[in-house]
Amino acid sequence: MAIRDDVARDTKEAMRDRDKGRVTALRMISAALKNAEIEKGQPLNDDEEMAVLRRQVKQREESAEAYRKAGREEQAEAETREAEMVRVYLPTPLSDEELEALVDQAIAETGATSMREMGAVMGRANAVAAGRADGRKLSGVVRSRLQG
Repeated sequence: MAIRDDVARDTKEAMRDRDKGRVTALRMISAALKNAEIEKGQPLNDDEEMAVLRRQVKQREESAEAYRKAGREEQAEAETREAEMVRVYLPTPLSDEELEALVDQAIAETGATSMREMGAVMGRANAVAAGRADGRKLSGVVRSRLQG
């Protein structure tokens, strides 16, 4: 429950600072966590909270992209700012070098030699990354290693 406590503390601080944009984003995070907890019917563990936050970031990024395509730059910037506020509560993503090393390790552990074994490598790499790697980026590195 550490994330929920951090969000509550930061919401109070933003309210004191009269930062409406931050308060709105933090309330959105809190609501998403609460809704996920209600759906599950019991308190969320840390991994489940992280999954909720990753979904929130992804939704904000997709919304920002859609707004940009529609020529609505102001709304796109607002969505981007909200995504950045959510990222504060997520673990630091892996660097490109760390990601490549992780993929090499996963390939060695699974003994993969071809694209047919990509699923096994992805499963192992995701387990080791523990939510710190973007799925698309990870998939691209795995694909490039297994093809070449």
